[in-house]
Amino acid sequence: MAQKRDYYEVLGVDKNASDAEIKKAYRKLAIKYHPDRNPDNKEAEEKFKEAAEAYDVLHDPQKRQQYDQFGFDGPQGGFGGGAGMNMDDIFSMFGDIFGGHSGFGGFGGFGGGGGRPQYRGNDLRLTVKLTLQEIAEGVTKKFKVKKDITCEHCHGTGAKDGAQPETCSQCNGSGVVYKTVRTMLGMMQTQTTCPNCHGEGTVIKDKCPYCNGEGVVKGEEVIEINIPAGVSEGMVVNVPGKGNAGRHNGVNGDIQVLIKEEPNDTFIRNGQDLYYTLLLDLPTAILGGEVDIPTISGKKISLKIEPGTQPGKQVRLRGKGLPAVQGYGRGTGDIIVNISVYIPKTLTKEEKEAVEVFKESDNFKSSNADKKSIFEHIKNLFS
Repeated sequence: MAQKRDYYEVLGVDKNASDAEIKKAYRKLAIKYHPDRNPDNKEAEEKFKEAAEAYDVLHDPQKRQQYDQFGFDGPQGGFGGGAGMNMDDIFSMFGDIFGGHSGFGGFGGFGGGGGRPQYRGNDLRLTVKLTLQEIAEGVTKKFKVKKDITCEHCHGTGAKDGAQPETCSQCNGSGVVYKTVRTMLGMMQTQTTCPNCHGEGTVIKDKCPYCNGEGVVKGEEVIEINIPAGVSEGMVVNVPGKGNAGRHNGVNGDIQVLIKEEPNDTFIRNGQDLYYTLLLDLPTAILGGEVDIPTISGKKISLKIEPGTQPGKQVRLRGKGLPAVQGYGRGTGDIIVNISVYIPKTLTKEEKEAVEVFKESDNFKSSNADKKSIFEHIKNLFS
């Protein structure tokens, strides 16, 4: 078993730290290692519990005095319950630290405030496929989602015929019970979640038969989800409060929308830039001219082709690409036109005769080509 770290070291404070400094340090660690921010991360979970254990001792004057005097091996068998601390207890005991919302579905889905835990519904995950045009402009999608919804018969209370839950007689509605034990330092009091109401402060005598006292039932809901412009493959858009309903009128979970891009026949995406391959006919490449370049919006841009344009040349159309996602960049990307030249594989007799004439012309001989242009062309091919 790994050696336990000093509680002051865990929170990163010195031994003379004030209660306010201890609370501030713990809050910083709790936010950093909170399960909602670190899903399926065992290391973060252990650090979260370790910080909770340290704060539980150091913010209590009696426990802190005992720890300062005896260390981990003090009266009552010492300290060190962090590895076995229950997440629900952490959230309920330190509700003031978590500001009333600390859902963690894997450990019961509680969010605590003022000592009272509040159930939080599980998050949902959806996948949406978007076209490049939808990504460029942003889009609103509608989904029919199967999820836990509030029971309409008991209005989420879990009690039969709309009755209100009764105050727990064991904890008098506080959600916690106290136990006082005698130690060599005097009487010490500990606080734990009430086993009768599981920290809710209320109990249900007659359960709603439609939801079996849970306050939620299986149902479905049509949900509109706004996808911002500029999203990319693998990005997740979070929609707060649209996930599963929380038991007993708890907090709704979120919907996490995973973005998938549909292939595009015209453009290849690279970040905010779009690559387009322009296949010129030989006469236009030689003589020059004008061609139309498509854009995401459907409009076409006229591009002037200079005489003697070489294969591999790139032309950048500024600001015609994709926008940045708000808050994750700025500006708009470009359309980058890669120019290729089409060489026919078969020719008519007349066409062959014409090419033979060109073949004898000095302008068409590779030995007279601009070596610098050739070098730039090769460099473009491999860049």
